[in-house]
Amino acid sequence: MKKGLKFFFTHFFVTVFFIIAALAYFHPVLQGKVIFQNDIAQYTGMAKEQNDFRKNTETEPYWTNSAFGGMPTYQLGANYPHNYIKQLDRLIRFLPRPADYLFLYFIGFYILLCCLKVDYRLAIVGALAFGFSSYLIIIIGAGHNAKAHALGYIPILLAGIVLVFRKKYLIGFLVTALAMALEIVANHYQMTYYFMLLVLILGVVYLIDAVRHKELKHFFISVGILFGSVALGIAANATSLLATKEYADWSTRGKSELTINPDGSPKDNTGGLSKEYITQWSYGVAESLNLFVPRLFGGASQENLGEDSKSFNYLIDKGLPRSSALDFVSGLPLYWGQQPGVSGPAYIGAIIFFLFVLGLFLVKGKHKWWLLFGVLLSLLLSWGKNFSGLTNFMIDYFPLYDKFRAVSSIQVILELCAPILAILALKKIFSNKVSQDDKVISVKYAGGVVLGLGILLFLLKGMFDFVGPSDDRLRMTGLEELPAMLQLDRKAVYTNDLLRSLIYVLIVIGLIWFYLKNKLKMNVVVIVIGVLIVFDLVGVNLRYVNADNFVSKRRMLEPFQATTADKQILEDDGVFRVFDQTDGFDSAKTAYFHNSITGYHAAKPAGMQDLFNFHIYKGNLSVFNMLNIKYIIRQDQEGNIFPIENPNANGNAWFVSKLEGVGSADEEILALDSLDTKNTAVVNTNTVKNINRFDFQADSTATINLVDYQPNHLTYKSNNSNAGIAVFSEMYYPNGWNAYVDGKITDYFKVDYVLRALRLPEGEHTIEFKFEPEVVEKGSKITLASTILLGLVLLGGIGYSFWKRKEETS
Repeated sequence: MKKGLKFFFTHFFVTVFFIIAALAYFHPVLQGKVIFQNDIAQYTGMAKEQNDFRKNTETEPYWTNSAFGGMPTYQLGANYPHNYIKQLDRLIRFLPRPADYLFLYFIGFYILLCCLKVDYRLAIVGALAFGFSSYLIIIIGAGHNAKAHALGYIPILLAGIVLVFRKKYLIGFLVTALAMALEIVANHYQMTYYFMLLVLILGVVYLIDAVRHKELKHFFISVGILFGSVALGIAANATSLLATKEYADWSTRGKSELTINPDGSPKDNTGGLSKEYITQWSYGVAESLNLFVPRLFGGASQENLGEDSKSFNYLIDKGLPRSSALDFVSGLPLYWGQQPGVSGPAYIGAIIFFLFVLGLFLVKGKHKWWLLFGVLLSLLLSWGKNFSGLTNFMIDYFPLYDKFRAVSSIQVILELCAPILAILALKKIFSNKVSQDDKVISVKYAGGVVLGLGILLFLLKGMFDFVGPSDDRLRMTGLEELPAMLQLDRKAVYTNDLLRSLIYVLIVIGLIWFYLKNKLKMNVVVIVIGVLIVFDLVGVNLRYVNADNFVSKRRMLEPFQATTADKQILEDDGVFRVFDQTDGFDSAKTAYFHNSITGYHAAKPAGMQDLFNFHIYKGNLSVFNMLNIKYIIRQDQEGNIFPIENPNANGNAWFVSKLEGVGSADEEILALDSLDTKNTAVVNTNTVKNINRFDFQADSTATINLVDYQPNHLTYKSNNSNAGIAVFSEMYYPNGWNAYVDGKITDYFKVDYVLRALRLPEGEHTIEFKFEPEVVEKGSKITLASTILLGLVLLGGIGYSFWKRKEETS
């Protein structure tokens, strides 16, 4: 009984401590403020129509017309029936955002270390080290909430796997199934995919270990249990997974219909993202050492250099007022690495880096090897195009690897594994089962490696030029010597942060050394190392995510302000599209106010992306017309933004006089270059067979008008004296949109590469397009059944555990 109470109160107070730590770092949330996250601001623009419809009708649309001409809302926070796991997730993340994600980091990693039989004191230190790892904080500042969310549940999922292999079959099954369900709810499949690569490594290491110890039976039992638990966790999210898969095939992540590029050259890759796009964010080989020294390669693409910098003093010497100079140096590109841009370094902490190296010498057995190989694979794959042999192999041959971009983010696996091995190394230092000689020799070797690396980096400083990719643009400001001053600032932070890291390592080596010589107690060493780790990591994090990032709730709820052009367009109560040429393709600002052909999403509708590449960037007015772009927002030379009305927009629907057949998607999209879309529609005869069966005649008096608009339900009235072909300025999406003529479901087909068309008989008719996705209905049934099963297994497992404990104590 006393043991049970001690267990409960220990973990309860640890949980309370993590809550306080999360709220302390993000303390502005206690004042009712929210963190300004660009990605979330963009999401707000993308989801505006969906959220307004949900609020006004209390129903889910599952489709929005406000972005990219129209797309499903499956990746825009759609709510699905029977998604009880999502409700559980909200209960777990009860703190105000983003403190909820930081708490999830802490508690998840703590659970993992406890399942690895680490003392709770060391587990607290490890949890703080993981949670405050700079990349995990920086992604929160950038608004990558789904990524942070997924990374928070990964340690718990790993904990379940560890428990199963420890022969804790029941509790391991339950933890794995529940964590897998929560992991899928987080909706960042790239992070989940990367974690599964680590699980493969873990499985191979455990298999080798099972062969060596003749425990193959236990290994395969464990694998079977894990397959069952993972399957149950996945099935509890069937709706979102099936819907995402359906949309992914239609998006830029799916197989392209095209085999040519806009310039006519053959397309290299039609089965997923291009290699260039996948590897655009590739870590530099030397740059990866910012895991040890945070600003080895400068830090962020926009960083505040302060008034002690060479750049600030140069601006003062050039006559700029102090306030102007401070503003200027508050966002200079201190980063000088190879990536297009970064929000800060992926720094795991100098202390954790040293302890990880110590673990390579001190920790023995299977845990060391899967953690080491996980770190190595993560590191090599994060180099992307800088280690092209392995990267190209993974893209070409490894399933689904070509569906994800920004390969540098695979370093999250390293950032998970390194702190685990670091804490296991501390565990060995404090263990009586490891000889004193092994401890001393390991500390000497690890200290020599890390301190030697630091000295080498100091000696090699002269080999770097500290030139950034954007330095030439700074000369265009008329400040010719500013790039040279900026390079001196980069060299200064290189040296300062290198010395900073070495000092932290020397202090920790000293603490461990005094402990080994019986000069310090374990509790003192653990507390001091924990405090140093927090000071180290938080000190770096506050450079990039701090109280200045927080704003009022209203600013995040209304992240975009209407321009004069927006207000003018909003006076038109028709249904049409707007193209803002001042805002670019990758922005959701226009979608916040109007139905737009642009938006912000990692998986854009492939058809609209193709239209941009082939026609819209070239200003093809016939494509503008068929997309019903009634207003184009432009900017004049004086910076004034104004709308131009397009009088030739085709409208919401129209009758054509001719169907022109082509033999491929390539021919279809190229035909739009000179097509009169008002009178002719082009059809790919490979997908729409025998277009001659559409018996129709042109009728100059025929009319068709949109009479009622909802994003998921469009109603038209038509009147024509002959059977005709009507084209609708709506995106063709075959999975869910149903066409009804006078209440009777009717087949429709794709024309003009992205639009819908159907044959209408003569006379007056009511035409309706309703978005009725079968995937939601089908997935919801599987989700409900799986969630009930998961709940029953969970309750049964808890009941069995209490019964077994009672039997053992009776």
